Amino acid sequence: MAHPRTAIIAGNWKMNYGPKEAAAFVHEILPALKDVVSSYPYILGVLCPPAISLTTVRAILDEQPLTRIELGAQNIYFAEKGAFTGETAPSMVREVATNVILGHSERRTYFGETDELVNKKALAALKHGLRPIICIGENLDEYESNQTEQVIRTQVKGSLANFSAQLASEVVVAYEPIWAIGTGRAATAEGAGKVIHLIRTLYGEMYGDEGANALRILYGGSVTSSNTSEFLAHPDIDGALVGGASLKPDFVEIARNTVETMSQTVQ
Repeated sequence: MAHPRTAIIAGNWKMNYGPKEAAAFVHEILPALKDVVSSYPYILGVLCPPAISLTTVRAILDEQPLTRIELGAQNIYFAEKGAFTGETAPSMVREVATNVILGHSERRTYFGETDELVNKKALAALKHGLRPIICIGENLDEYESNQTEQVIRTQVKGSLANFSAQLASEVVVAYEPIWAIGTGRAATAEGAGKVIHLIRTLYGEMYGDEGANALRILYGGSVTSSNTSEFLAHPDIDGALVGGASLKPDFVEIARNTVETMSQTVQ
């Protein structure tokens, strides 16, 4: 059997853990996380602290040789430099990180980010060698009024546009049903799998079968160690974007469950 797409377990710390807390937490989880990701060749762990803690975590990761544990930012701006107070250029992030979360529902909801803006940021990230983890998903009203497919089509066509065929395979998508984020109300694996299959199909229409087959699509939304295996057993789900559970040692258990599930799937 051909090897699977490399799974990504990304921890979005959101607005938690300044430099001191970040250092303490990374020192706490790193030995176990290192053991887990070193035990299986097709998994990547990504830590995404707040911008102010990126250099602190970078320094800790650099203290020892690590296999497939990377650093990610939670946002960038698309401009190269300039008078954009409070923003961070992709080239600045690339000095310390290799991944960036873009278009998270909290950015879209609280800060008015549009598909067009998310797309500009994604193109800027790719230009500077950052792996964009682009979030899409429907809210509760859209979900309950059966608009999920329409919303997903619109967000895929808008947020994931204009990539070159070469760079299309570098993109990661995170499907996060907004109604499940931080609510404890996760989607079912079957329900999430259907939406993620739709995303892959739409991506294939835009970039061909090769791009669609290479695309890694994560599930996000109340991910815990108790439900990870259920989601990762679905053939279209390639990992998880973890919120609250990434602030606890449970993040390591999520990674461990991912390894166990994927190992069984490819046997």
